[in-house]
Amino acid sequence: MKEATLKKAALVVAAALFMQMLDSTIVTTALPQIATDLSVNQSSASLLVSVYMLFAAIFIPLSGWLAKRMSRKILFLLAVIVFTLSSVAVGLINNLSYILVMRAIQGMAGAMMIPVGKLIILENVASKNLLQILSFLVWPALIAPAIAPLLGGYIVSSLSWHWIFFLNFPIGLGILLAGYFLIHDENQREKTPFDLKGFLLVATAAGAILIAAELLSHGLKTMFAGAVLLLLGLSLSFFAFRHLQKTESPLFALDALKVKSFRIYQTGGSIFWMTIGALPYLLTLLLQVPFHWTAVESGTYVIFIFLGNLAIKPFTTPIIRRMGYKYALMLALGLATMATFLMAAFNQETVKMWIATVAFLSGVGRSLALTAYNSLAFAELSKEEKNAANTLQSVMQMLSQAFGVGFVATLVALFSQIFAISLAYQVTLFLVGLLSLYPLLEVLTLPENVGEKTL
Repeated sequence: MKEATLKKAALVVAAALFMQMLDSTIVTTALPQIATDLSVNQSSASLLVSVYMLFAAIFIPLSGWLAKRMSRKILFLLAVIVFTLSSVAVGLINNLSYILVMRAIQGMAGAMMIPVGKLIILENVASKNLLQILSFLVWPALIAPAIAPLLGGYIVSSLSWHWIFFLNFPIGLGILLAGYFLIHDENQREKTPFDLKGFLLVATAAGAILIAAELLSHGLKTMFAGAVLLLLGLSLSFFAFRHLQKTESPLFALDALKVKSFRIYQTGGSIFWMTIGALPYLLTLLLQVPFHWTAVESGTYVIFIFLGNLAIKPFTTPIIRRMGYKYALMLALGLATMATFLMAAFNQETVKMWIATVAFLSGVGRSLALTAYNSLAFAELSKEEKNAANTLQSVMQMLSQAFGVGFVATLVALFSQIFAISLAYQVTLFLVGLLSLYPLLEVLTLPENVGEKTL
């Protein structure tokens, strides 16, 4: 594809990613109303989130294999159709079992939609344009979680929870039409055998880790079961890793892990993604529970994270090109980590303008770090390695985001047994800040010229 055409295609994929991430985060704001309307408890209503995430994680490993067997453009457009229609279907009937089936179908579609769309971009972009093109795919991951609480609050209070799912119809229709005309991709079909054992191992490991994250997010009463499932998931991950290393035709190859610039995105980058998922959630609850702010007021201040994302976005590519990946990542991770420590110092007397400022700085750091990480991960990979690398990264990213919320929810539940609730949130934020130091220390080990051919 030509550069101008590729930019338009990247924007289509970015819109699909925005739709998926907005959907997966905005639902949480509607859970209390859904529970009331369906006459079920809050735990049952929360299955709408966990079932979606579970089926998405299970079927992501299939995306790379299917992308070799059929037209990637057709696969992407079919996934958009199924995702959109299943979303609309959720809001049509007030029955929990029916809704959960629709959410499972939506999760399966999302598992195909984003990895396949991203792969189309990765395999068509020249190295010199990688940073600029992939920067388009970062903004949805930053914007959607930040605006979801506020948007969801307004929709639920003004209309009903059903409109949260109907919202995807015009977005999905726009993506479908734009994708049909703007995506030009003719990939070679490959008759690759299906690695059933690898799929079952990866899917079961991912499922166990996601269910563990969900159980951990409910606090002490389910902490033991969550810990056991997490241990099982990690054990299965080890066996899956060994199988993918040794088998002749793996579900996806692990060769890309030999490249350090890709490998650090799966280690320190995964920890960073945990904080991406956890911080808006944690900050929202901090403002609502111990500070007693309304949902709309807390959402208004969390949206300053989005404003920070937006403000720095035009400058991320020039900054990375001027400083190089290593020093741009050091700056970004340092800023994001500092902001997390500053959040840990918030109390009920903290000036609201300072809360907004720190949230803004956190958004700046997150935007710059994700742009650099996302491009560096593929900067030194061959075209043949990108399919498998994209699949692995998609699985790791989803698990990291989901586990981030479960991790901090467990910490808050544990610390609230020992400290006052406000201090429990402060200690949790402080520990998240400490955890955020690891990616920063890991980046220090990179050579100064890492990824320079894409700058």
